[in-house]
Parts: sequence; C-alpha cells; structure tokens
Amino acid sequence: MKGRLWDLLVRYWRTINRPSAYFSLGFLTLGGFIAGVLFWGAFNTALEVTNTEKFCTGCHEMRDNVYQELQGTIHFTNRSGVRAKCSDCHVPHNWTDKMARKMQASKEVWAKIFGTVNTREKFQAHRLELAQHEWARFKANDSLECRNCHDYQSMDFTRQSPRAQAMHSTYLANKEKTCIDCHKGIAHRLPDVAAAPEK
Repeated sequence: MKGRLWDLLVRYWRTINRPSAYFSLGFLTLGGFIAGVLFWGAFNTALEVTNTEKFCTGCHEMRDNVYQELQGTIHFTNRSGVRAKCSDCHVPHNWTDKMARKMQASKEVWAKIFGTVNTREKFQAHRLELAQHEWARFKANDSLECRNCHDYQSMDFTRQSPRAQAMHSTYLANKEKTCIDCHKGIAHRLPDVAAAPEK
C-alpha cells in the first residue's frame, strides 16, 4: 500500500513538473489566472455567507438561545436604526484576524456535530465557559470588534451619564481597561458568574 501511494505521488509530480505537450504557456497562464480569480471569488463569497445573520442563526442552538436575547437589546433595535449582527461582534473586520477567528470558530462545528449545546439545559450548563472564552478574546484584542463601531475619539461625553463620562474618560483614555471589562452582558444575558471556579 505504501509503495503504491509513493508511485502515485511520483507520477503526479512528473505530470505537473514537465512542460505541456498540448497547451501553450499563455493558455496555461491565462487558465491559471482565471482559476485563481474563480477560487478567490468563491472563497470570499463563502466567507461573506458565513458572516450573515441567517447563517449564524441557522442552527437552533444559536437561534433559540443567544439570538433571542440579542433581540431585546439596544444593539438590535434603537432610535438610529443601526443594528449589529452576530459577525459584527464575533468576527474581526480586518482580514488576518478574521481568518484566525474563522479557523478558531471551526471548532464550533464539532460542538454542533456532537451536540455539546443542542438543548437549552446543555447550553445553560456551558454558558459561563462560552462567555469566558469570548470575554478573554475581547480582552486580548482590546475589544476590537466594539471599536469597529464605537470610536473613543468620536464620543460625545456631554450626552453620557456622569458615571459613563467618568469611566470612559478615565479608563479608555489611559488604556487601563477595555470595553468588555465593563460591558459584559450588553448583548446577551450574563451567565451565573458566582458559579465560576475560584482562580
């Protein structure tokens, strides 16, 4: 079996390594370019499809749990009509961070396949752990996804409550804290943090 596989690999290498007897270099170059454009277009289309709210809420685990909670928040319905969808908060916008997050999120497919959170009870049992993963990610990237929409430089402190003014001008200005330090539970219900193990 091992010898047959090696022979097959050698045969394929020889095929792609020798000049084409039937096609010109220009045809192969143009064909390679067109194939590359088609691949890149399909890849980006797949990325965009997986960033849609329809995709994110396509499984009942998300639709029946966290999406229901989001609908009652200011991120879903507000006076300005600007609504955050799942990927706005859970997928970074710049390409390299987006790719890293997509690879990390592929583990969630395994959770779907093996039914890790396929019932409300299982979801609630894992809720604190799932939230802690997201909080740690937000803390590590300085709440990058929040800052895609909320810019400290553009904040009008006069329209904020005195407490918010004090917190934002003290902690955000000095980079002592990041958004997630104070705004846990802004889009989803907080898990029972009292149940968290002592560290």
